[in-house]
Amino acid sequence: MFSPLSGPSAPFCVLRAAARAAAFLCIGLAGLSSALAQSQAALEPVVVTGTRFSDDPGHLPFGVSVLTAQDIRRSGASTVNEAIMRLLGVPGRLDLYGGGEYALDLRGFGSTSDNNMVIVVDGLRLSEGDLGGTRLGGIPIDTVERIEVLRGSGAVLYGEGATGGVVIVTTKAGRGVERRNTARLYAAAGSDATRELRGGATVVGGDFSLDLAANRRLSDGHRDNSESAVRGASVAGQWAADGLRLVLRHGEDRLQGGLPGPLSLAQYNSDPSQTANPNDWAAIINRRSSVQLDWRSTNWDIGFDAGQRSKQLRSLSTYFGSASRYDYDIDADQVAARARFNSTLAGLRNSVAGGFDFSRWEREVAGTYGSSARQRNNAVYLKDDLTLTGGTRLSAGMRHEALHKTHSAVAQAMDDTMHAWELGVVQPLSQQWQVYGRLGRSFRLANADEFSYTSGTPLRPQTSRDLEVGARWKNRHDHADLRLYRSSLHDEIGFDTGANGGWGANVNFEPTRRQGVELEAGHALTSTLDLRGTAAWREAKFVSGSYAGLDIPLVNAVSSSLGAQWQALPGHRLGAHVVYASSRHPDLANSCSMPSVTTLDLRWAWELPILELSLAVANATDRKFYTQAYNCAAGQPSSIYPEPGRNLTAAARMSF
Repeated sequence: MFSPLSGPSAPFCVLRAAARAAAFLCIGLAGLSSALAQSQAALEPVVVTGTRFSDDPGHLPFGVSVLTAQDIRRSGASTVNEAIMRLLGVPGRLDLYGGGEYALDLRGFGSTSDNNMVIVVDGLRLSEGDLGGTRLGGIPIDTVERIEVLRGSGAVLYGEGATGGVVIVTTKAGRGVERRNTARLYAAAGSDATRELRGGATVVGGDFSLDLAANRRLSDGHRDNSESAVRGASVAGQWAADGLRLVLRHGEDRLQGGLPGPLSLAQYNSDPSQTANPNDWAAIINRRSSVQLDWRSTNWDIGFDAGQRSKQLRSLSTYFGSASRYDYDIDADQVAARARFNSTLAGLRNSVAGGFDFSRWEREVAGTYGSSARQRNNAVYLKDDLTLTGGTRLSAGMRHEALHKTHSAVAQAMDDTMHAWELGVVQPLSQQWQVYGRLGRSFRLANADEFSYTSGTPLRPQTSRDLEVGARWKNRHDHADLRLYRSSLHDEIGFDTGANGGWGANVNFEPTRRQGVELEAGHALTSTLDLRGTAAWREAKFVSGSYAGLDIPLVNAVSSSLGAQWQALPGHRLGAHVVYASSRHPDLANSCSMPSVTTLDLRWAWELPILELSLAVANATDRKFYTQAYNCAAGQPSSIYPEPGRNLTAAARMSF
């Protein structure tokens, strides 16, 4: 399935051993589940929208993980990225602006993970055209109906920057399921003087419905000058009748907080709660408005999405002993039209989907060293899925995307036309087992912050040849998915600290490679005890050039999670999640390593007819650790951003 590596490779041997162990685990789960089938509750059918239309994940030639609203609520997660990290074991790095935000890394891209992963909320792309990152922490968690994490390239359907994968967030209003009048209220208090209040309601009248939500969270933070205030609100109105659905949405979230800054290793060991920048601060405002129109008939699915959003950042930061402002405004909009036609040809089921994507992104940086950046993306895509007699499903897709990027500090614009393609197959082996595979090509161009700061050499497009094979098993009660993947990148775009005479610059690296094994499984051990686990072994390396053989910085070679939900007594539920992340190098030279970490989260909930009382303990063992560091000094990590210690939260939730 994978071509042999040149020369011995200990990491790849580990991957092969892990693959064999995972396969035995899948077989063991299958046997155990058949013995316990009589006492277990069946899994609910899952439908995903990762193909831009509703689809069965068992029909897809790639891995996809699904988190439901119930999964999120029972985990106690308060943000989207917290739910993904805790339940799926996806590594994350603490965001510099606070408010519980993390940068997720699906398949080992380190510091550029955000630019190699696409974020989609209710059908519209939120990913930015700079290095500022995409905020998921501002999405009211109680409005989220489902989170889908598509592993590997989504370039055909989602375009530039989807080599690592796609995270799709669907709200309750966005899903379009049968509506009813409901209301909910959540209040919590916890460590670090944290207070949180969330509320929402759905009002239904005939074919119309209205969804309202609001949230506010205040915290003193786990470090000096790390206090934060987050608040947000959203409203969505929809009309649905006779296969036609129209949705109008508007949402806004605001973050205000201190910027405690990095610590040296000595400072971290002495007192991880201290700050070297007591006066630094940041404020971020996000606004989103959109319209969605869907029409469904016997053979046709047609959709139209249009959205406008803005982001404002105001901040004061200390560099080299002096304070400086960094303020910018982002304005973006997009329009997408899509259609799918389902038919039967000579007794074979066929589905053809295609569409157009148009987007505009602009950023204005204020101040003496201000700048203007512009980006335009126009794309067309087409994908065909053919199901043969016997259930074999073949898929093929391609995308043509025109990109135009400018920056006021760069005389020449970046103009290019890129192509993505993929071929896939899903082969049923039995009613429970499937094998699948996919081969494709993905791409991205440098963003505004990258192509405006180089050593003088224009940056070439980054391309990747992506391969994934896997096996899926599912019965009424349990599921398992084992995946092996490899992405071979050419002209990868990243920051080289040794370029530009030691000042650093964005460059095209020599060839790099990501490869690994991923396992995800869920098992109902009894009618009252459910287990869910993930494990990933990944290798991210420079294949040639001055860094040949070294690891990509800020990538965990191993990560895993194991969660359990136990209904100990009627109405009483206990939950536990263990998450492990191995060490990683913060620098290109791999001259030091950040320690590995294992955290334990616990939650007890008393579930009454309209009331739930809960007590949660995050990092229950009070582990001292960090996920973000930028440098090495004397062979030790430096520029460290500490994580919180043990954190207790008591909460009450009412639903009626």
